[in-house]
Amino acid sequence: MIFALIVVPVLGLFFGVHRYLWCRLVRDTTKPGSRLRSAGTAAAFALPLIALGTLLSGPAGVPFPVQQILAWPGYLWLAMVLYLTLALLAGELVRAAGLWALRRREAAEPDPPAPAPVPAPPAGPPGPALPSPVLSQAPTLLPPGTHALPPPATPPRRLFLARAVAAGASLAATAAVGYGTATTLRGPVVKRVTIPLAKLPRAAHGFRIAVVSDIHLGPILGRAHTRRVVEAVNSTSPDLVAIVGDLVDGSVADLGPAAEPLRELQSRHGAYFVTGNHEYYSGAGQWVDHVRELGIHPLENARTALPGFDLAGVNDLAGQTEQAGPDYDRALSGRDPGRAVVLMAHQPVTIHDTVRFGVDLQISGHTHGGQMWPFTYVAAATNPTVAGLQRYGDTQLYVTRGAGTWGPPVRLGAPPDVTVVELASLRA
Repeated sequence: MIFALIVVPVLGLFFGVHRYLWCRLVRDTTKPGSRLRSAGTAAAFALPLIALGTLLSGPAGVPFPVQQILAWPGYLWLAMVLYLTLALLAGELVRAAGLWALRRREAAEPDPPAPAPVPAPPAGPPGPALPSPVLSQAPTLLPPGTHALPPPATPPRRLFLARAVAAGASLAATAAVGYGTATTLRGPVVKRVTIPLAKLPRAAHGFRIAVVSDIHLGPILGRAHTRRVVEAVNSTSPDLVAIVGDLVDGSVADLGPAAEPLRELQSRHGAYFVTGNHEYYSGAGQWVDHVRELGIHPLENARTALPGFDLAGVNDLAGQTEQAGPDYDRALSGRDPGRAVVLMAHQPVTIHDTVRFGVDLQISGHTHGGQMWPFTYVAAATNPTVAGLQRYGDTQLYVTRGAGTWGPPVRLGAPPDVTVVELASLRA
């Protein structure tokens, strides 16, 4: 019952938006019966079905090659739907202003002269009598010797206005999606931030942690994407690599080859990994084992000692459904409170638990920085920190925007990043 209460309105909104797009992009800009209208109507039926197939193919267990075929058109169309809708809604203002101006102009113009009567063709020799057609309406009385004219076509000025708004919205949406896709495929940019820790000894001053999150290997982002991430990380010559969740969207069987370049990560003290919510949608146990095979150390509610500080990691909140959620007692109990501790936790919403355990720094991902404007505002409303560094009591929280994308391979207003966190000692 609850499922139906959620799914029915969502599907209604989904198809309602597509009907609005068809009205503004097809119905209002083409002539009835034209090839353009037929093609636009066919696309208006096919594209939402492809998008739904893309969203449902993974959970339905569709073979991975089929998921890959559906993913590009399906997810890109979802991004286009977002920006086409926003652009057309903005265009409604232009449309309303244009129609108002047209009505005023038409009202000010003098009535056109009545058309001259069309003379009847000369009478020929009498032919056989034909039956009179049955009229559905009373016939219009015309002067003798004239014929009825065809009804007037759509006013050309209104048609031009509809086409101008549709073309402008289409160009704006295409430019936004194209730019966002190019931003994703260029790979993450390297950010650098210095974070002072009161307990960090002078010997550990300048320790560099390459923080990467939300790589999201899947039907779209594969081995080439992993290689771009690895190259970005290795270019920083870090002391340690921290992968803070959402590495994959799929099984080891499908995505194991895509993750293979992670073997090439280079750092003085190795690479560490904690689960994100998407690992629990993809089989967290198999991925924990696989990243270990790749030479990466999973921290499952665990801690390890590094020169000058402790590095801890907790499982993601989504693991609670498998009785494998975050366990702060297990990860942090028994440690020396005089040593600084850096905690890897996928979701920034755990910061309030982290503060209670006296953690010096939490590094997180999950938000993608909003990924696509205007979802940046949604991410800001649902997370304590969307991106960047913020302090909560004696604990600092750094959130990376992540290196990949979920859903559409589009980044707009939130470019992907790998962040080099340089720890600073107040004693240096």
